[in-house]
Amino acid sequence: MDRLSGLMPFVRTAELGSFAAAARTLGLSASAVGKGVARLEAQLGVRLFQRSTRSIRLTDEGRLFQERCRRILDDLDDAQATLVRSTECPRGRLKITAPMVMYHALLPFVPKFIECYPEIELDVDFSDRMVDLIEEGVDVAIRGGDLPDSRLMSRPLPSARVVLCASPTYLQQHGTPECLHDLDNHLAIRFRFSGTGKMRDWHMVQQPDHPELRIKSLFVCNSMDAVKAMTLQGLGIGGIPDFLARDALADGRLVEVLPHYIDPPNKLSLVWPSSRQLSPKVRVFVDFMSERLFTRCD
Repeated sequence: MDRLSGLMPFVRTAELGSFAAAARTLGLSASAVGKGVARLEAQLGVRLFQRSTRSIRLTDEGRLFQERCRRILDDLDDAQATLVRSTECPRGRLKITAPMVMYHALLPFVPKFIECYPEIELDVDFSDRMVDLIEEGVDVAIRGGDLPDSRLMSRPLPSARVVLCASPTYLQQHGTPECLHDLDNHLAIRFRFSGTGKMRDWHMVQQPDHPELRIKSLFVCNSMDAVKAMTLQGLGIGGIPDFLARDALADGRLVEVLPHYIDPPNKLSLVWPSSRQLSPKVRVFVDFMSERLFTRCD
């Protein structure tokens, strides 16, 4: 007996309440559907329907069996849909959200992505606000730290660390800090999150004899580009993501300080709403960016 074909007459009859209605949807005769259900009952050794001259209704055993069969058929439908979607050309509007500073890391790869997937329309929101992906209909986000929302799936990215750096001019005037104690005599350029108003921590390794930094904040703003600009101008020491500071460090406009006192970087991830079917446009974006973002070529 074909087990799948034996389930279909039962499930359709349970849903529609009659052999005749089930037969019409399956393209069979009412007699064939009835016989199929009878064979299934004989195989299981239980009665699935109570029959009368006017109606049929599920038994308690039949109701439990229908629930399980419905899930099995749903899974089969999902498997078929996933296979079909995997061969489709990714297309449509793809809504992305990422922290403001991430445009430095993301934008260099956008032209190549569009070249590879010209049917996808990228709609990118750079914001430090914590966006609810489900409520706001966002397809993919770049997030840092732990991901407590169980409604989200994720793909880890290489970590981007914050580096402390200063201009050579500033260090000539104020000296180069050699340990955490030395920071007490320096000036800081700090980043403030616009959504919460909190200043970004530098994530320094704390030492028992020096539990808190007492560095003076000279300039605070909600733009990491401005933090970098003011650090380049020699106003103080700035905490800047490594991908944003890389060029200036390479050509000597900035100098990294206290590299051994920085805590390990926070985790970064691409996240998207959990669903039983991952759309082609989300799949190709996640695959494409996870292979490129924050990778080191040197």
